[in-house]
Amino acid sequence: MSDNLDHHVDSTDDSFEYVAGSCNIGVREIRRRQLVGGIGLFLTISTVLGFYHQHSSREARFGTFLPALVMSIGYLQGRKKFCLAFGLSGLFNFGKLGSTQRVISEEDRRIDRQAAIRLFGEAVLLAAAVTAVVFLLPSSHK
Repeated sequence: MSDNLDHHVDSTDDSFEYVAGSCNIGVREIRRRQLVGGIGLFLTISTVLGFYHQHSSREARFGTFLPALVMSIGYLQGRKKFCLAFGLSGLFNFGKLGSTQRVISEEDRRIDRQAAIRLFGEAVLLAAAVTAVVFLLPSSHK
């Protein structure tokens, strides 16, 4: 963590603090990411049920990937207390939603970018695993 970083952010969310590559969001932002993960889960389940209800081809099941990716990104960001977009942009937020602070240290921004790319890779792998399971499930027949 850089000494150049201003840790005296006016905030009521004191339960977390910025740590390069590990934590760049507080409780409110974490809840937002959990909501996105929940929406992604709902969309993933709805998509899968729609495929089975419509007796879609196995190839159509690859359509599960995008909602599973939304679910994975939301879930992983909430779990890791790290926002992918903030990491790529050199930002953090432990206060009100929509209020961000800039990471001062270039080294910390580099670490955050690497963590964001790694998080995205993990989300892609998780979404691919969910899609593979859906693809391999037995087909429904009329």
